This record gives sequence, structure tokens and C-alpha cells, in this order.
Amino acid sequence: MTQSYIDPSKTNFEAFKDLPRDQPIHMLNLLQYRDQAEYPEGHDNAGKDWSGRRAYKEYGKTSGPIFRRVGGEIVWRGAFEAVLTGPEAMHWHDGFIAQYPSAAAFFEMIKDPEYQKAVVNRTAALADSRLVRFKPGAMGEGF
Repeated sequence: MTQSYIDPSKTNFEAFKDLPRDQPIHMLNLLQYRDQAEYPEGHDNAGKDWSGRRAYKEYGKTSGPIFRRVGGEIVWRGAFEAVLTGPEAMHWHDGFIAQYPSAAAFFEMIKDPEYQKAVVNRTAALADSRLVRFKPGAMGEGF
């Protein structure tokens, strides 16, 4: 079985924290949903017959107000169709780019107690994911 990634490793999170916090960031999100959401035993949603996609929708519903409050917005969203360059077995269900006014805003969001309650839906929903920080660049016609 290949390794999956749901939460950041300690090393990756430390590297993220060391980057500037006072500039806008774009976060590329690639999502692969579980067929069936997997909640921890005893959680309010444990035992519900939710797909991973449904659990992720709940994550969006419960974390969305916090995301918007810190100034976040989705600047691109798409549904996976095919890999042109990369491993043939690579498959994502959805992808999006979230823009934050600063990395500090991202940290404000993930430290919010209500967000921390909401993130259990993300964890239950995903079989694999990637979350990659980019510094926004110039838009235009050229590469």
C-alpha cells in the first residue's frame, strides 16, 4: 500500500512555520476521499453512513465561516479528470487553491477552537491529500 497524507508531518509543519507570515499565500489542496468516512469512536458523527465526500462537505460547512473570517477565499476549484505528466496511478477527486491574506491568517484559522472541532470531518473524509503552500506570482499570458 502506498503512503497517504492527511495531516502535516512535524518536519513539514516546522518548515512551514519558518516561512514569512506577513505575506499572502496560496494553498493548493488535492483531495482523495474515502469511500466511507471514518470517525473516531465516540464522535457525534461516528456511525453515520456518510461518504468521504459528504464528510468533507460537512468540514467545509463548519470551517467555512472561520476561513472567511480570517480573509480566506477560494481562487480556483476543479474536479480531477486525468494525469498528463506524473504517476499513472495518481488520482484526486477534487482540487482547489485557497488564498489567505497572510500565513498569519492561516495560523489564526487552524488555532481557532471551532476550527479544531471542524477538522475531524476533514480527517474522517480523506484517504489522501496534499496541501502545498505557494507564494502568489504574477498573472498573465506567459509561463
